[in-house]
Amino acid sequence: MKKILIANRGEIALRVMRSAKKMGIKTVAVYSEVDRYAPHVKFADEAILLGPAPSSESYLVMDKILAAAKTTQSEGIHPGYGFLSENATFAKKVSEAGIKFIGPGIHAIEVMGSKLAAKETVKDYNIPMVPGTDEAITDPALAKTIAKDIGFPILIKASAGGGGKGMRVVEKESELEEQMERAISEAESSFGDGSVFIEKYISSPRHIEIQVLADSHGNVVHLFERECSIQRRHQKVVEEAPSAVLTPELRAKMGAAAVDVAKSCSYEGAGTVEFLLDENNNFYFLEMNTRLQVEHPVTELITGIDLVEQQIKVARGEKLSFTQADLSITGHALELRVYAEDPLNNFLPSIGNLEVYTKPKGDGIRLDDGYEQGMDIPIYYDPMISKLVTYADTRLSAIEKMNQAINDYKIKGIETTLSFGKFVCEHPDFITGNIDTHFVKKHFTPEKIKAGKAEEKKIAAMVALKYYLVNKEKLVGIKPDDSTWNQRS
Repeated sequence: MKKILIANRGEIALRVMRSAKKMGIKTVAVYSEVDRYAPHVKFADEAILLGPAPSSESYLVMDKILAAAKTTQSEGIHPGYGFLSENATFAKKVSEAGIKFIGPGIHAIEVMGSKLAAKETVKDYNIPMVPGTDEAITDPALAKTIAKDIGFPILIKASAGGGGKGMRVVEKESELEEQMERAISEAESSFGDGSVFIEKYISSPRHIEIQVLADSHGNVVHLFERECSIQRRHQKVVEEAPSAVLTPELRAKMGAAAVDVAKSCSYEGAGTVEFLLDENNNFYFLEMNTRLQVEHPVTELITGIDLVEQQIKVARGEKLSFTQADLSITGHALELRVYAEDPLNNFLPSIGNLEVYTKPKGDGIRLDDGYEQGMDIPIYYDPMISKLVTYADTRLSAIEKMNQAINDYKIKGIETTLSFGKFVCEHPDFITGNIDTHFVKKHFTPEKIKAGKAEEKKIAAMVALKYYLVNKEKLVGIKPDDSTWNQRS
């Protein structure tokens, strides 16, 4: 495999290209009209225009991407994440075109793309499951009967869902019918599939996911866990590795369960198995993401494994060069997703120009981004600007380093979630690891960020005043000699 096309944009396209180039593989970028001068386009060896800015006319048009791959004689296509990364039809078309899809097989994508099918697939492996239905439900009367049996609160979830869409928490029976209709409607509009299922709602869970790697020779390993409990509207915003609460014994159990999930669908490549962990350390299988995760850098930092490199090697038919016994955790890593959103205005998108864009630098700081100063943030795509990642020997040191990196990251022209990230990293419950998926709902309000900014201004003013008072004598200028100031030399 001497040349690959990256069917994506922004920071993940750049991320894949860096590993490919390190391996001596040439890269092909694809881009929309609005991305013509984007960093991922300039970094690639070749670039092909797909079409207008909307993703429906560019990054989601399978035939255009395949045509670009054929034109450039690319031997593989890496889908990144988002867009077509978990689209079985796309993976099949790539394969039929004689090009290697750098990801799992079609069967794994199809099975794990449906939460109900995934449950059915893994049931023979005795993977712990949240109590609930094993098949889609559309009848509110039947849903009420099942909900009473499981016990409220319950969670209605779209079978084909993700990102919190088609998901509703129902606290009592009187709300069930209305919430079910909303979940079905949202699932149909978002995924073209209105099937939903019901499961017991775990009230205060942690979101723990396990990174797995599998080759085509039957070897499967896990690369430990990521804690992804800091979420907003079911979207992850801060991730870390390892988790502050997993014991070695629990880590081994969850890792073994994740490996079994991968085996159940004959998985190949990098994938992530997601679990819920309740307050009693009982864990339950949630779903499997059949792609590279946004938060993969934290795993790379604590294991020293380049996940993109491993994806490419597996796609080339190579065996994993390490076993489970070879893997260990070193240090702690933290990731903040930096979005072009205004945390003081309900996190609404903040579209504009990056008038100032100064990146944080230093030992243990990694920034995966796809922007440069002077660029516009387009309205057509996900508003994530970058992933700010810190690494240190201990969790507290990684948090401290994150706070410093946030302070050094200067962005002007738009609003960003940097202040929100600082709020999280300075919160006592986050520092002690006392978190669950309701952290943001329980603790965050825009007023707290405003109060923090006001306190910062107050401290800055006090420091400036003290500096002036201490140094005022030194600031007095030399008295001029009035008798000679206007004389020529």
